[in-house]
Amino acid sequence: MDRSRTPAPARRTSRRRRAGTLTSLAAAVTAAFTAAPPAHADTPPPAAVSCPADLAGRAACYTGTDANGAAYAIAVPEHWNGSLVVHAHGGPDLGAGSDPQRSVDDLARWSVMVDEGYAWAGSSYRRGGYGTRMAAEDTENVRRVFVANFGEPGRTYVHGQSWGGNVAAKVAEVYGTRGGPYDGALLTSGVLGGGSRGYDYRVDLRVVYQYYCRNLPRPTEPQYPLWQGLRADSTLTTAGLRARLQECTGNASPPQERTALQQRNLDDILAVTGVPERTLESHLRFAVFTFRDVVHERLGGRNPFSDRGVRYSGSHDDKALNAGVERFTADPTAVRDLSYDSDLTGKVAIPVLTLHAIDDPTAFVEHESAYRATLTGAGRDSRLVQTLTHESEHSELSDAEYANSIAALDGWVRTGRKPTPRTVAASCPAFDRTYATGCFYDPGFHPASYASRVHPRPGGLHWPAMTAEQEKRWSRIDGIGIAP
Repeated sequence: MDRSRTPAPARRTSRRRRAGTLTSLAAAVTAAFTAAPPAHADTPPPAAVSCPADLAGRAACYTGTDANGAAYAIAVPEHWNGSLVVHAHGGPDLGAGSDPQRSVDDLARWSVMVDEGYAWAGSSYRRGGYGTRMAAEDTENVRRVFVANFGEPGRTYVHGQSWGGNVAAKVAEVYGTRGGPYDGALLTSGVLGGGSRGYDYRVDLRVVYQYYCRNLPRPTEPQYPLWQGLRADSTLTTAGLRARLQECTGNASPPQERTALQQRNLDDILAVTGVPERTLESHLRFAVFTFRDVVHERLGGRNPFSDRGVRYSGSHDDKALNAGVERFTADPTAVRDLSYDSDLTGKVAIPVLTLHAIDDPTAFVEHESAYRATLTGAGRDSRLVQTLTHESEHSELSDAEYANSIAALDGWVRTGRKPTPRTVAASCPAFDRTYATGCFYDPGFHPASYASRVHPRPGGLHWPAMTAEQEKRWSRIDGIGIAP
């Protein structure tokens, strides 16, 4: 999940808007808002609201709820360049319904896009819980809400962060056909390995943690297979999980205050799984609570995960670990449904630019290798440019880099000239003169393969994880995938 944010670089309290050929369209926006019909006859139009503090006085902001119950937020800058960024948020959040605050929070987080002259539309999705195609549909729906109320933009770009990168990549494949409504995609800090493989390292964390800690569940509690994440009726809270993690590893305590056993448990868990210490708790939360949602709420209790054939190493006693860790094999129908929902075919028809921190502690940079292999396997890698930075954040990268990325993608779309990692890096300092948050690109860096970071399961070395042909066949079967 990417709701737990890490500190961002300092931002200037007052930003200078970039000069250019931006025309003030405030009057036109007001007229369009008044005259245009809503996207659905039974759905109220967006309501004018106060903008987040960073955009106060510089944009008009609106919120509403679409026909499927998904809350959304829209912003139109005073000096609008005529183009739209449609945003797919990360997570997934696990609330039962749509969270209206989520879309507003993300508008505030990426207000840099509005500062750069782009209108913004982001959905909170119709419900919490896992569902990549659902989230992609809700993202497309908020684009339609924007068009119905503000008119057709000159160009439309889909942006996704974290799990939202997976969602936005799915939007690009499903709705970004040639001649369709999307002109390009910007995927930042993306979980681009897809659902059937993208969480295998959290499967490993779940079983390795339990081998050492024996407290999730405790021997005195009802037992359940670990692929469930957590039993369906458990009342465990995030605070309770944090307490159990602390009990076993002392991770929240200074090293000198941990017992010898806590330190050894922590060392073994981190060494075997490759999970960074600072995000150990967030990864474990996903492997517990989000896995429970995936298994019990989305897949009817079926198991989409496997650790058969995985040889764990790096602990103080690998032989004992491999003999004692819980093993299980996935239900093929569950794998199929999770794959259809969230795996990527690589069949893209629009330019795709990615931005990823090399030391991302949540969505490892090797997700970029999986995505490149996916597009290469589909014969579409010519539509991909990947940029990597020497940052160690996941939830928020440099504002200068976000501004630079959307400008590079827009230039590619407008001119047809494909950028390179070096040209993207070279253009960043001009934006940093405005935002002063730094440019940290490394154009020469190439991430290792996904299998070098995440233990591959049998058959898991070939990409794409779901081919376009498989997707087409599965789409003809009633009930395939995850229900909205």
